[in-house]
Amino acid sequence: MSQQPAQTISGRLILLIKAGYWLALLIIAAMVMASFILLQQMMAAQRHDDTLLDIVGMQKTLSQRIVFLANAAGAASRNQQPALVTAFKQATAEFERNYDLLLERVVADPASPARFDPKSVESVLFAKPFHLDYFSVGLIANGQRLVSAFESQLGMADNGGYKGGGERVNLDASIANATLSGYAALGQRISAHADARSETLLDLHRTLFYTTIGVIVLVALFIFRPMSNAILRKTHELIDARNSMAFIAVHDGLTGLHNRTFLTDHFDTLIKGAQRRRERLAAVHLDLDRFKQINDTLGHAAGDYVLVVTAQRMRDSCRASDLCVRLGSDEFVMILNGAGGTEDINMVARRVLTQINEPIVFQRTTILPGASAGVAVYPIDADNAQDLLVHADLALHAAKKQSGGSISFFSEELRHELDYRKQLEHDIRIAIAEKAFQVYFQPQVSLSNGTIGGIEALVRWEHAERGMIAPGEFIPVAEKCGLMPAIGRIVIAKAIGEVAAWNRAGVAFGRLAVNVSGSELREPDFDAFLFGVLEKTGLPPQKLSLEIVESVILDDEKTGIAAKLRHIRAAGVHLELDDFGTGYASLSHVNPNEIDRLKIDRRFVQNINENGDNTKIVRAITELARGLGISIVAEGAETEAELDSLMAIGCDQVQGYSIAFPMPQDEAREWLVARAPKKARLTVLRGSLA
Repeated sequence: MSQQPAQTISGRLILLIKAGYWLALLIIAAMVMASFILLQQMMAAQRHDDTLLDIVGMQKTLSQRIVFLANAAGAASRNQQPALVTAFKQATAEFERNYDLLLERVVADPASPARFDPKSVESVLFAKPFHLDYFSVGLIANGQRLVSAFESQLGMADNGGYKGGGERVNLDASIANATLSGYAALGQRISAHADARSETLLDLHRTLFYTTIGVIVLVALFIFRPMSNAILRKTHELIDARNSMAFIAVHDGLTGLHNRTFLTDHFDTLIKGAQRRRERLAAVHLDLDRFKQINDTLGHAAGDYVLVVTAQRMRDSCRASDLCVRLGSDEFVMILNGAGGTEDINMVARRVLTQINEPIVFQRTTILPGASAGVAVYPIDADNAQDLLVHADLALHAAKKQSGGSISFFSEELRHELDYRKQLEHDIRIAIAEKAFQVYFQPQVSLSNGTIGGIEALVRWEHAERGMIAPGEFIPVAEKCGLMPAIGRIVIAKAIGEVAAWNRAGVAFGRLAVNVSGSELREPDFDAFLFGVLEKTGLPPQKLSLEIVESVILDDEKTGIAAKLRHIRAAGVHLELDDFGTGYASLSHVNPNEIDRLKIDRRFVQNINENGDNTKIVRAITELARGLGISIVAEGAETEAELDSLMAIGCDQVQGYSIAFPMPQDEAREWLVARAPKKARLTVLRGSLA
């Protein structure tokens, strides 16, 4: 199954689980809300019934009180009657108010068919045998009449009192008893209805409760269980991914060896362990001698295969307690614990190199990798991890200067070299800050007519204490420390600024050629910087050439330099291929759409008059360039014989000590002005016309 459908299915599953999850939550929430509403209704109904029962109880008490007060008022003396009549009147009024409130609360209708239901409240109020409404109204009416009669007798009435006959004033106790019986029956009916309603609500609430439990069980079975399984599966995947990331973080993805990060984090621990055990620890820095050639000629797949095989051979040839690390590219480090003496370390290192240098067969092609090694030993050569690796690296460089497959141990001589390099790096940084680098110019001329075809800008550095330091001495250090881009920008700005002044003054110099390294071109804003300098100085882009080497072009695929060079060339700046003939893919990059000029390396020019092979190589390059329409210049010509040979071959443009040494800007300007073609002067002849 492809990755896209798998992601679609996974997305649908997650969407379905989410939908089911929210649906289950909504159902459970609805049921909980229904249970809450039912409980509220039950409590409200209970409060309503309690209120009715309180009124009924009060009415029962008041009915008896009315009869009692009526009899007491009739039998009391005239002095006692006013107080009893007032209490009798209040009891009657309260009984009336409670009855009105009762009728309002029960919402009873005298015409309702419910009055014929012996279990209804209406039957107690409006039907036999209780006729509570009739007796309650009668009790109220008789009480009010009796109160009015008493008030008339006592002179308490404002309107003259009761006007009816005395026989109508008497309060019949049977009415009070009937009223009492009716209210007792009414209380029973209200209690029965309340109990029935409560039972119904409880049954419904119980049903909702069990339904909610059932829904929760279904949700757990069909939603939460799949969801938990999915979460568990994803958790395992995340754990696996985390473990993979943790492995990748400390291992090289191609070879499986530990990487530089792991070495940095654990090297100090290894050294401390060796210190506790009072043992030696050796750092063996390995580097493949011909790895770049393998990549360039057979491709990166072959290079990767060589790296994998080299890593496996390292693992096979060392002990389990030793540590194998790939630092990057074709550089490896072996950390030998309990290394023993120098002979023991040398024996192990040679065994490893012997294994690595065995031929490798890749796609029926035999590859001879070759490797060199530099060794530094703790605690003899260094007492910390960083210095030990630096010293092993210096020893490796010393080994690579020897024949292939060599081993070199760190020495005091290398220590002095390291100290010198550190001081040189420090001085370079100061020189960059002070922009102390100078630009020298070396002309390029035509052998056929002596015209100036161009001038190359060369960096020079005059140290305040050590005098002039050769470029071959400080440029490699600057490259290794990442300082070359800063130096290059200083040289470009100064060279273009000086040549722009020549151009404004009318000094003929052909075209300015400036060397540009890969590290400079990899700077993301290099093209913007270059165009900014041209615009600021006013030098036309057509007056500038950038010299690049073939290794820079070979890095195009990974660094994006090709697109940057096309952008620069499209603006009018020329591109020259420097040191032509020394790379591994020269012919594949000789394209007139990308390169404007080839520069033949000095090793083919020196002694060309005596070396027939060099003559053939230069002639082939010259004919190739002429056929493609690309100009050519030979560098390093130092004798008249070499110039004659180049002239005979057809290589017209030449640069070398035989023409001119690199000169400071003032001397270069004087040299250019002195060799500029003289302008013809027009002489006006004066005389008479015949």
